[in-house]
Amino acid sequence: MPSDPPRNRRHDTPPPRTAHTETEVLRGFLDYLRSSVAAKVEGAPEPEARAAAVPSGTNLLGLLNHLTFVERSLFLGAEVADWQATFHADPGDSVSDVVSRYRDAVARANDVLDGCADPGAPLPRSHPGRPAPRVRWALTHMIEETGRHAGHADILRELIDGATGR
Repeated sequence: MPSDPPRNRRHDTPPPRTAHTETEVLRGFLDYLRSSVAAKVEGAPEPEARAAAVPSGTNLLGLLNHLTFVERSLFLGAEVADWQATFHADPGDSVSDVVSRYRDAVARANDVLDGCADPGAPLPRSHPGRPAPRVRWALTHMIEETGRHAGHADILRELIDGATGR
């Protein structure tokens, strides 16, 4: 006997059709993942969006909050003192607050990337005592980081209200 269909099934958005340069392909896939993870969190009901759905304590708001810090650190040079703490949104933050902050960090990161024509060049930011990563490495790392957490968000959102798709 088939199980009941998910309550909030969305159609999957196919992978992006990108231009042909390395940077355009990497940025196209990164933006695709960024949009997917933000859509998973957007509209999630409170307080379920911040509730731990698995023993590790992982929750939707915490995932997107963490990705906001990664974007700021990697592309904008922001220092993060406690990476573990980034997995928890502030108690006063709403779903829309966290989504808005993430989208702002992405827009600011994209402004930086717009000035990076050579994927082999370092990002135009630095941490004192550490060289900036190359654009290629930073884009690849952010694709991996966002993709990993987008998968977590897929599962968490489905557990909350049955929403599926990207």
